[in-house]
Amino acid sequence: MKKYSLGLYEKAMPGTLDWKEKLEAAKEAGYDFVEISIDATEEKIARLDMTKEDRFEIIKAMYEVGMPIRTMCVSALTKYSLGNDKEEYCKRGMEILEKSLRLADDLGIRVVMIPGYDVYYEPSTLETKKRFLKNLKKASELAEKAGIQLGLETMENEFMNTVEKAMKYVTLCNSNYLKIYPDIGNLTNAAVTYQSDVLEDMELGRGNLTSLHLKETLPGRFREVPYGTGHVDFEAAISKAWDLGVRRFVTEFWYTGNENWKADLNSAAGMAKPILEKMN
Repeated sequence: MKKYSLGLYEKAMPGTLDWKEKLEAAKEAGYDFVEISIDATEEKIARLDMTKEDRFEIIKAMYEVGMPIRTMCVSALTKYSLGNDKEEYCKRGMEILEKSLRLADDLGIRVVMIPGYDVYYEPSTLETKKRFLKNLKKASELAEKAGIQLGLETMENEFMNTVEKAMKYVTLCNSNYLKIYPDIGNLTNAAVTYQSDVLEDMELGRGNLTSLHLKETLPGRFREVPYGTGHVDFEAAISKAWDLGVRRFVTEFWYTGNENWKADLNSAAGMAKPILEKMN
């Protein structure tokens, strides 16, 4: 029995597919679970208000296909950030987070990933940082009640682009249900910027990492870099994460209209699985 679990980011597949089709595609490519996306589009945010019947249909699809949804990426909190100066944006962000935890509870999702931004589209200030921390503490309490892990994702801007910076907030919140969900692509870019060691940075999160996003990047470029064309050392990163107790990994990439998108799923799994098998 293998000791790891490899997930597929939902947005690697065409948005026109229904849930059963997405789960089948993930299974065919050899994945173990799917990571659902709650992004800032109203279409995705509306998922949080699905009826019990709609939620049960997703559960049925998971059981019929034999492919679960086990992590959730709430990137809607980029726009509706927890430190936002606009009260209505901040309030909606907290509502989105609370509803995300409820949906996760219903679907059996174990980890809800939230982006490590106090704000994204606005300037970061002392006030936005204070507001972010205040709301993150509230979010941690909601996660404790639900029994679901929150994972701070290391992002691409200065606020939280390293594990070291994320650990500051994990320490300040002091909750067993707030941990870190690093993005190795973002960490690698930060290491280049700061001329630091990415593996040393990961070590600072020992005992506090839920999972690892396997994303390819290039210096200054954070999205849509095909695997093998960037500068991320996946073998070293996975090996280090394994040493730190991480057993859940997710290939993070995007469907961009490629007709051969299923081949992209196979290729990504084919990159990650041989490395993981060495750890197994």
